[in-house]
Amino acid sequence: MTQPVPLVDLGIQRDRVEDAVRKGFDEVMRNTSFVLGPAVTRFEDEYARYCEVAHCVGVANGTDAVELALRAAGITAGDEVILPANTFIATAEAVVRAGAEVVLVDCTADALIDPVKVAQAVTDRTRAVVGVDLYGQMAPYEALREVVGESVTVVGDGAQSQGARQNGRRAGSVADVTATSFYPGKNLGAYGDGGAVLTAHDEIAAHLRILRNHGEAAKYQHVALGFNSRLDSLQAVVLSAKLAWLDDWNAERRAAAAVYTELLAGSPVTTPRVTDGNEHIFHLYVVQVAERDRVLPELHAHGVGAGVHYPNPIHLLPAFQYLGHRRGFFPVAEELASHILSLPLFPGITSTQQHHVVDALLDALGESPAVGEAVGERVG
Repeated sequence: MTQPVPLVDLGIQRDRVEDAVRKGFDEVMRNTSFVLGPAVTRFEDEYARYCEVAHCVGVANGTDAVELALRAAGITAGDEVILPANTFIATAEAVVRAGAEVVLVDCTADALIDPVKVAQAVTDRTRAVVGVDLYGQMAPYEALREVVGESVTVVGDGAQSQGARQNGRRAGSVADVTATSFYPGKNLGAYGDGGAVLTAHDEIAAHLRILRNHGEAAKYQHVALGFNSRLDSLQAVVLSAKLAWLDDWNAERRAAAAVYTELLAGSPVTTPRVTDGNEHIFHLYVVQVAERDRVLPELHAHGVGAGVHYPNPIHLLPAFQYLGHRRGFFPVAEELASHILSLPLFPGITSTQQHHVVDALLDALGESPAVGEAVGERVG
């Protein structure tokens, strides 16, 4: 019987960085700097250099990162923040937590925020637009800047684009300020929660460092109402160890994505399209299929850990019914939500596993199995 194929296998990454992580943990234990210690500073410097941006500020999680990015950019009560309807709820939650008003717009067929719809949504109260990077490729930041002008802050939600590039520029360096998450399943994931904010602006970075630590400019000198949102040293150790592998792991993801695309060629499955100018790092390999809600449990029955990211656009979630939107308001996002399916993809996935996934998917769709002999070598 074929072994189950998980959506994500974090054990492979764990094994590759185990020695570096143990060494780093031992160092933290010796110096007992558990919060905002040298390991955090080291990782912040490393990740800022990697992202080709001046500042990286570590925080407790990705949701805090979005909220703090907005607050540090001056977003406050009464301001409007435009974001796509097809995103994880954390993006919208962060806007509300910052005191601002959520303004939703539709996406394009590639699942990224639609600049044309953004232009139509801008008012004299618009203070920010959040370009959500989805599935491994970046939102159209240059187009967003063009339609909102220089007076509106362009914020990146880069939780799914760690290591991606757009027109040669690294994710985290294109928007005015970019939030990211280090949730374990991300391309760069911790062993628990964690997040960071990236920016080229000195004043935003300085404000972020104050806000994340109880509004403290110096010990017991609280100059603002802040948060307890700090990246801890043990998570920073894990992230530094994994950062050394990130480009290699992203290359493995791209190789695995190419295998899926080849195996699914000529089938009724719609495979991902890479938007012009983007270098995709395939945080997720998201296809579109008919009768997705019937197909998904059949895949699970075959041991394939497929998922859906995300089954409900923001405007159809009970928590955001107060916005007054109904089904039909954002038709592209709604159509995608009914057809998208995330196939297992992770660094170290084998050709054998991918053949099993594709065979199970095609069987569920009533198609012939994938052609070709599965081999047990790791992709990449």
